[in-house]
Amino acid sequence: MTELLKAVHIAAISVWCAGLLCLPSLYIQRRAIILRDDLHRLQKIVRYAYIAVVSPLAFIAVASGTVLVFTEQTFAPWFALKLAFVGLMAFFHVLMGLVVIRLFREGENYPIWRFALATVLTGSTITCILWLVLAKPDIPSLSEDIFRPGALQDLVAPINPWTTP
Repeated sequence: MTELLKAVHIAAISVWCAGLLCLPSLYIQRRAIILRDDLHRLQKIVRYAYIAVVSPLAFIAVASGTVLVFTEQTFAPWFALKLAFVGLMAFFHVLMGLVVIRLFREGENYPIWRFALATVLTGSTITCILWLVLAKPDIPSLSEDIFRPGALQDLVAPINPWTTP
């Protein structure tokens, strides 16, 4: 059962990552479109890719990954860092959805610098996740002292303007 769940997770992550890498390439095509029919065709393709392919597989990837956390009981520091990068990937996913909403309004455009930035940041995030999962580096864990009651208050006290010295 765990092997099947891992296979589903890997397949969903693969398509999610590929979709996040491909969407900016679709967005940049908006610059060259003049005819209204071509614009509607591109809008259908982009919306279908985001809504019917990438988003459901992102959900499946996160859901299957969540189940795997509990079945495999992976609670290592590298895994916490991996989850932070997955959260960043989810943030990029939401930003790309906002682009889908705005891109096809009259006079909108997708600049080349945004295409390059989105592709590089998404690719770098995916690379970091892959490296963390495959290398499983030995990252020193946080001190147990940070989990004691009141530790957060002591941690932010130097920068908190409402604490009295």
